[in-house]
Amino acid sequence: MIDQAEDLRKMMKEMSGNEAVKGYGGHRKTRVITVSSGKGGVGKTNLAINLGIAYAQLGKRVVVMDADLGLANVNVCLGIIPKYNLFHLIKKQKTMKDIIIDTKYGIQIVAGASGFSKIANLSDAERDIFISELDTLSYADILIIDTGAGVGQNVLSFVVASDEVIIVTTPEPTAITDAYGIIKIIATEVNNPALELKLIVNRATSVIEGRKVAERVINIANQFLNVKVDNLGIIYEDIIIPQSVRKQMPFIINDPKAKASQCVKHIVSRLEGVEFKEGGGLKNFLAKMMGTK
Repeated sequence: MIDQAEDLRKMMKEMSGNEAVKGYGGHRKTRVITVSSGKGGVGKTNLAINLGIAYAQLGKRVVVMDADLGLANVNVCLGIIPKYNLFHLIKKQKTMKDIIIDTKYGIQIVAGASGFSKIANLSDAERDIFISELDTLSYADILIIDTGAGVGQNVLSFVVASDEVIIVTTPEPTAITDAYGIIKIIATEVNNPALELKLIVNRATSVIEGRKVAERVINIANQFLNVKVDNLGIIYEDIIIPQSVRKQMPFIINDPKAKASQCVKHIVSRLEGVEFKEGGGLKNFLAKMMGTK
C-alpha cells in the first residue's frame, strides 16, 4: 500500500505544480482537498459538495470526485444518474474524460462506483490505471475528494496524496471518538509532514457546542499524538439541510442565506484566506458564529 500511496502522492504533486494545461492556456495549480470522516452519517458528502459549489461561486474551476469506492452517493445528492462512473474507468472501459459530468451548479463531478463492493480495495493494476487518469483533472483549480468513511486502504492513499485533509465530525460521542481515531491513524501511518489536517464540526446546535467539540479533538490530538489540527469552524444544525437532501439539491443553492450556507461560505473564505465581500458586519457575525473570534 505504501508504494501505491506514494505513486498517488507523486501524481497529486504534479497536479499541484505549475504546468501548462491543454485547452485552458497559461498555467494552473490544482489544490487537492480530501474530505473524510471516522464514521459514516456525519454529513461528509453533503459538505464536500457544498464546499465545491462555494468555491465555484468564487470563480474557481472545481471537480468533486466521489472516491467512496463501493458506496458512492455524490451523484445521488445532486439528483444525477451517471451513465459511466469510476467502475468503468478502473476496468479500462472508459477514460476520466468520458466519465466526468458537468452540473448546473458550476462544478463537475466524477461519480463513484456505488454497488460494486469488489473494487472497494483496488488491485495494484487498477490503482495504476486510476492514478494515470488523474492527470486529466489537472485543469481544475480545486479538486475535492470525497472518501469513504473510516480508514481503509484507499482512504489512506488519498490522505497521503492530498495538500490538506478535512475531517468531519458531529457532536455525537461516537463521531468524536471516531474523528480522533482517524486522526491517530493518519498521524501514525502517513509520512507527510506537509499535510494539513483540519476539522469541521457539523450539525452543531450552538457556537459553544461546536467549539467544545473542536477543542476536545484538537487538544487530545496535540497532547497525545503531537499533531496539529486546525479548527475550520462549524456547520449549524439547520432544517434547510434535510429539506435539501430530500430535494436532491445542494443546500447552498436551495437557500444561500440559510445559516448552514453561510457557514460553508465562511469556511471556504478561511481556506482561501479571503474576506467576505458583504462587509465587516457580516464578517464579524460569521466569525463569532463559527467560534473563530
